[in-house]
Amino acid sequence: MIKIVLDCFGGDKSPEANVLGGLDALNLYDDLFLYMTGDEKRIREAIGSSKFDESRLEIVNAPDVITCSDKPTDAIRLKKESSMMKAVKLIRENDDVTGFVSIGSTGALVAASLLRIGRLKGVIRPAFCPVLPTMNGGIVGICDTGANVDITPEHLRQYAIMGSLYMKNVYGVEKPRVALLNIGVEEEKGDELRKQAYKLLENEKNINFVGNMESRDLLSGSYDLVVCDGFSGNVLVKTTEGTALQLLKKLKLDICSKTKYKVGALFMKRMFMEEKQFMNYQNYGGSVLIGTLKTVVKGHGSSDRTAVFKCIEQAYRMETSKISEQIEEILAKDEI
Repeated sequence: MIKIVLDCFGGDKSPEANVLGGLDALNLYDDLFLYMTGDEKRIREAIGSSKFDESRLEIVNAPDVITCSDKPTDAIRLKKESSMMKAVKLIRENDDVTGFVSIGSTGALVAASLLRIGRLKGVIRPAFCPVLPTMNGGIVGICDTGANVDITPEHLRQYAIMGSLYMKNVYGVEKPRVALLNIGVEEEKGDELRKQAYKLLENEKNINFVGNMESRDLLSGSYDLVVCDGFSGNVLVKTTEGTALQLLKKLKLDICSKTKYKVGALFMKRMFMEEKQFMNYQNYGGSVLIGTLKTVVKGHGSSDRTAVFKCIEQAYRMETSKISEQIEEILAKDEI
């Protein structure tokens, strides 16, 4: 039985989106057990008359909530009755509880994961790794996107190893093509950090390194994993998502501007709906914090029911594929 804790508060659409997404996961996976943390009364109201196997769900009452305005270190120390910290306590104190999903405060989640859950042996710093769709119908992972701003070339080497295992085991990408985010594709481009990292990645036998990547090529389909520092990665992902959303808005405005465009759009309605779904980040889950002792998945604060379900699915696949053991096995060789 795969046991996962779901923090049911902290998001824009909580607890309804969290609860219903969790029940969708329970109904799909027969070997999944869920703990839901948060205000028990509101969780039960969100459950309502939904049909599911009640023997595989336990509600852990947590009356408090950590908000994005709370200072992370203070929140994890003082808000012990919050839905997030109750979830962390549960996963920390129970060996058989192996996954944790939250759409709450990113800062608090990272701090709690590092200070309360801990890192895998050999991992310098865990990193966030979300995925985005590519133009050829595939996906691309980006590691890191905000967990670590100040890094070393060795951090990037570990991101490449952990991210490759993630893309292979969770998404079935054989020999993921790994690229280093840079200002040009040439080997000599970039600052000293990127130049040193390039040499490490080039000589790393556990990855399929294909060189540097410019940000404009993120969704080209030519890469399966991009490694970068948390600052650059966060800007890269948010710029890409924001551009896609603004293009959709512009397209809608243009269609509504003329009658002939509206008529033409009627014939292309299905195509437009498919493109909207393709670019909707809610369909791709959250960011896995790779490198922690137990699986941690951070969903977007505005996650809906589908996004929460996808986050749980990511955690489930992480556990069934036993990625943590593979990461420790590879990184253990560094200490020999």
